[in-house]
Amino acid sequence: MAREKKMKVVFTFHSTTQAMKMEEVCKKTETAGRIIPVPRQISAGCGMAWMADIEERKNIENIIDQENLELEGVYELLL
Repeated sequence: MAREKKMKVVFTFHSTTQAMKMEEVCKKTETAGRIIPVPRQISAGCGMAWMADIEERKNIENIIDQENLELEGVYELLL
């Protein structure tokens, strides 16, 4: 049986360094989400993205601003 798809927010980055920093910061702040390969529906420079539940979007955007992370894009996808 296939798993049910849910709306997720996906943050893409220009570099692997930025994606890894995102993972580090989110672990430190106990923010939900995980590193994933960039979904086929979109493209990103480094091939890695941060995925989280859609409800976490504002919280993660605040973290990105506070940590001066360089985003490539933000997407809401059914994954």
